[in-house]
Amino acid sequence: MQRTVTRDIAINGIGLHGGKPVRMVVRPAPADTGLSFYRTDLGGKIAVDPANWVEASLCTILRNDAGQEVRTVEHLLAALHGCGVHNALIEIDGPEVPILDGSAAPFVRRILEAGMTECSAPLTVLRILREVTVRREEARATLRPADEFRMSFDIAFADPAIGTQTASMGLHNGTFLRELSDCRTFCMRGDVEKMQANGLALGGTLENAVVFDRGRVLSPGGLRRRDEPVRHKMLDAMGDLYVLGRPLLGHYEGVRAGHALTGLLLKALLADPQNYRMEQCDAQLRARLPGMGTSLRDLPLSA
Repeated sequence: MQRTVTRDIAINGIGLHGGKPVRMVVRPAPADTGLSFYRTDLGGKIAVDPANWVEASLCTILRNDAGQEVRTVEHLLAALHGCGVHNALIEIDGPEVPILDGSAAPFVRRILEAGMTECSAPLTVLRILREVTVRREEARATLRPADEFRMSFDIAFADPAIGTQTASMGLHNGTFLRELSDCRTFCMRGDVEKMQANGLALGGTLENAVVFDRGRVLSPGGLRRRDEPVRHKMLDAMGDLYVLGRPLLGHYEGVRAGHALTGLLLKALLADPQNYRMEQCDAQLRARLPGMGTSLRDLPLSA
């Protein structure tokens, strides 16, 4: 069955790029309505749908036909994906989802505290039938057939505090909560300074991102996990893939991939109906998807 949140969830914070206060409320929604944002300041609805995806490198952006948009949606979508929330109306009074601590864990905690309710409609999953790949220079994103939702990721950065990192895992049940949800966005100090000089990342601080500088971790407390950067890349992909608006069965592989490449992968996937099949979920299939049987006990102590 599909699920929605049991009650309204109010989440306030600042936007990463604009640095301005944001008020957001995640509300229950009926079956088969999916996920959507509503800009209360503009009076416009923006569906979570690949048709509304806008190519960008720094974050994930959704934009409706009227030009109204919402940015930095990936961490919230990752939390909804990881908790198995399929229908929700997200009211927001500005163009950015709050950054909070730079991970998905604060969103996950609020969702689990509010609880989830089953809707009176079956859940449909998108099954990958054949391999789909997109590339840009050294970066690659691929979806392959699999009987579960699985993810593998490789990254390589010049900074010795990151270097080369690889991770792979199945993301059924509470794995996302336990292994990825608390992993924060990361950046290089020099990149932050350049972005802020150009009017971006104005809300970025050492409290909502892991900042690296020539082999050092500047953020208080250091890393939450030894390989936190690659795990955060997986978290981002978890949210970016949920732009589909539904779970999928398949193996996502990212090599130096980011928001733009994952979005282009979804476009390539949907461009040919022979790449996938829609399947109605039974109990056995649901057990291989994110979010089934999750609880607050699945959240790491750092969350």
